[in-house]
Amino acid sequence: MYSQMQTPLPAPFTPSDVDTDITEIIRPAAIVPEEAARSILVELALRDTNNGGLWSADPARWARYDMPWRSPDDPGGARLIGTIQIAYGTPTRYEITIYCATITAHASRLGWTVVTLCDAALSLGNLTLDSCPRAQMHQPPKPFSF
Repeated sequence: MYSQMQTPLPAPFTPSDVDTDITEIIRPAAIVPEEAARSILVELALRDTNNGGLWSADPARWARYDMPWRSPDDPGGARLIGTIQIAYGTPTRYEITIYCATITAHASRLGWTVVTLCDAALSLGNLTLDSCPRAQMHQPPKPFSF
């Protein structure tokens, strides 16, 4: 009698049911050389959402949108494509390190990938993620023991 009263369990989720962002850690981190870094920063400023462009840059990330904002304070219908996490002045004073990138589920449906997002920004300095120099990976220190 108990088994007749149970309700069926819901079907398991399928990948198409889940609408999530995609984040990838860039390993080893990509290092943007000084000359390319300067070009990229100038071009990002020229293409900023405040100027009718598709990019918004701040000290920790570069964000790409699918269309220009309605005004500097109002994105209107613009939707985020993705973000690139960066660190200025590392490993040297004038270089930029790219260590993580995220694309939205919306961007993924449009065909964007983490690589195409990074390439869109790096192309402003005549680079791609594949052609960008990489950080040197060192062995982690040995565990401390008494």
